[in-house]
Amino acid sequence: MNQQYSELFSSMRIGNCTLKNRFVMAPMGPMGLGDTDGGFNQRGIDFYTERAKGGVGLIITGVTLVDNRIEEHAMPNSPCSTMNAVHFVRTGRELTERVHAYDAKIFLQLSGGFGRVTIPTNFGENPSVAPSAIPHRWLDKTCRALTREEIREIVEQFGKGAYNAKRAGFDGVQIHAVHEGYLLDQFAISIFNRRTDEYGGSLENRLRFAREILDEIKMTCGKDFPVVMRYSVKSFMKDWREGALPDEQFEEKGKDIAEGLEAAKLLVDYGYDAMDVDVGCYDAWWWNHPPMYQKKGLYIPYCKLVKNAVDAPVLCAGRMDNPELALSALRDGACDFISLARPLLADPDYVNKLYRGDTASIRPCLSCQEGCMGRIQEYSALNCAVNPQACRERSQRLEPARKAKRVVIVGGGVAGCEAARVLALRGHKPEIYEKSNQLGGNLIPGGMPSFKEDDHALAAWYTHTLEQLSVPVYLNHTLGAKEIVDKKADVVLIATGSKPNRIQLSGDSVYTAAEVLLGEKHTGARVAVIGGGLVGCELALHLQELGKQVTIVEALEKILAVNRPLCHANSSMLEAMIPFKGIRTITSAKAIDYDGRTLVLQGQSETIKLEVDTVVLAIGYSPENALYEELKRELPQVHLLGDARRVANILYAIWDAYEVAGHIE
Repeated sequence: MNQQYSELFSSMRIGNCTLKNRFVMAPMGPMGLGDTDGGFNQRGIDFYTERAKGGVGLIITGVTLVDNRIEEHAMPNSPCSTMNAVHFVRTGRELTERVHAYDAKIFLQLSGGFGRVTIPTNFGENPSVAPSAIPHRWLDKTCRALTREEIREIVEQFGKGAYNAKRAGFDGVQIHAVHEGYLLDQFAISIFNRRTDEYGGSLENRLRFAREILDEIKMTCGKDFPVVMRYSVKSFMKDWREGALPDEQFEEKGKDIAEGLEAAKLLVDYGYDAMDVDVGCYDAWWWNHPPMYQKKGLYIPYCKLVKNAVDAPVLCAGRMDNPELALSALRDGACDFISLARPLLADPDYVNKLYRGDTASIRPCLSCQEGCMGRIQEYSALNCAVNPQACRERSQRLEPARKAKRVVIVGGGVAGCEAARVLALRGHKPEIYEKSNQLGGNLIPGGMPSFKEDDHALAAWYTHTLEQLSVPVYLNHTLGAKEIVDKKADVVLIATGSKPNRIQLSGDSVYTAAEVLLGEKHTGARVAVIGGGLVGCELALHLQELGKQVTIVEALEKILAVNRPLCHANSSMLEAMIPFKGIRTITSAKAIDYDGRTLVLQGQSETIKLEVDTVVLAIGYSPENALYEELKRELPQVHLLGDARRVANILYAIWDAYEVAGHIE
């Protein structure tokens, strides 16, 4: 064991359950991991088992429903522990037995429902319930208030669901949740709860639902059966559907810290065995699902407040993948356990690699949320942008090549690097030719802003991994078509990336985003960024951090209308940060002239003139595929990968490369 992190590998208890280390796999929406009868499918069993094999001390599954009558959900989707008890116990037992083989523990997360925050793409647009008749988060409709009889039925279902979990071999349960504005949290927060019966009014009454659930589970499963509460200590809610940003001064409309700490004390007094703490709500989604624009370890100060207030173990998640940060949080008494969600999607072996001291081999999470929250939100599928095997461990398992082939890869961006990695693991003989002086492609300029540091970490991971696999890498080497043909390789992969689009503007100080990010070109104090997509907005934030006065010019009616992050937590936070940081935006306008000082824009009904020192173009990219066009009829097996095939995002560059390289025979 690496002694530097030995404290992270000490054992500790939650209730009567002893965990071998301080690492917990945090719950994530298990979309695609359940079957039509409410059990775990093979994909789900393999997914959780792989993380147990990777060394984590405790796994907390994603949402498992206990009710599918009062709040009807589209199935199959999340597992449901009460839908078909026999089937759930059978599939759950297979899961827990496999997890336990690796000396890991596993808790089942039981959900009381979503209420006003039901995501239509996941669970349909069925009538939503809530504590009171309040607006839905996503849809233009009013939710129906639960009756007392329905509350009691849900409580009883929790007892049945927990009993089924215990029968299936789960070591405990987590309650979902007085957290993120889900149904139980809606009962706990006064802006959502307008009831006048015993479930409304005082804080104790608003927590009565959560207390009755705990009592029911302890009565059904025994007082020694561990029950953890997923808990948000503060909402960061400015108003309905409006969240606050870091460092923003605002009036809290949801749960403030004072009430949050008082509620935490009550919940522990009721008998909850641990508190899994974060902050936020669906109206401020970027807190519960933090993008790269949130700092690492953002929940640590809030966890410490709870830890100081209650006599129970505290779990801390929220971009905790830096082991130094995790260790300092533990030593500082902010928490007892480190929860990792997305980092264990990216690398299921994170804990084992840290135990060995092999931190360079840990594949980093980018907090891009393209494969996880974005795909959950849009496609009801949990995945990972940088790890194509996540939640597909069996179907995407790499098979050894029948015959080793020599493969020439042109381009050392993420697509070329991923292809080389996969080919080497399968026993082929790849070699990379990269025209620049380092691997990484667009990760290098993309990772220049302070909030994109993990892009550079991914480039470093590929460099290290290919060295470990002894893949020859030839930097500063541009291959032409003739040289490629002369190499007589069995397979050629063209991953030459993309080139930035340009518009014709006069003036010397007109640069591309990549040139500015790489430091090849320097801007003046006043900068106009042409293009309000993801690259333009992130560049604007970067320049603002450097003290520049920035204006974004977008031809469409709003920024991030195209090329936006898939996950709303990312795109909504980015969209809110632009005005908050003092970045001006001009929409429905096109740049038509620039003389080095005055940028002329054509709006819908007027001409606009901006005095700027520099114009930076962020208007998209076009595939760089000329080499492929030369070679596609000259070689027996040539493939086009990444942006060279279709300009997209990191996820598709990596996934497409994994698919092609995984099936070359």
